[in-house]
Amino acid sequence: MSFTGKYELQHQENFEPFMRALGLPEDQIQKGKDLKSISEIVQDGKKFTVTITTGSKVIKNQFTIGEESEIEMLNGEKVKAVVQLEGNNKLVTQVKGMKSVTELNGDTITYTMTMGDLTLKRVSKRI
Repeated sequence: MSFTGKYELQHQENFEPFMRALGLPEDQIQKGKDLKSISEIVQDGKKFTVTITTGSKVIKNQFTIGEESEIEMLNGEKVKAVVQLEGNNKLVTQVKGMKSVTELNGDTITYTMTMGDLTLKRVSKRI
């Protein structure tokens, strides 16, 4: 299953408390919570390029399944991570005590990030 495509955020749950837990300033959280977010994924075998555009902020990450890569997190921090593929539709990684799962089902991508007892869930549709 190919992840390649453009996806627009449809809805999200727990954005504000999760971003506070990541240490984002309140003004950035308030600005970011209602902005349209577009994710563009390009998959070439085990190589991925993921570009997330939210308002004027762009985060671009490139990684290869099973290899350590530098990933920019939602708060702008850069960390080393290894992304694994589970089955043929789930990208999973653990970063700084957080588990991130990106799951593709048809034209919908569900991005779930869990840190302690807080879970951020973002659902995007292919456009």
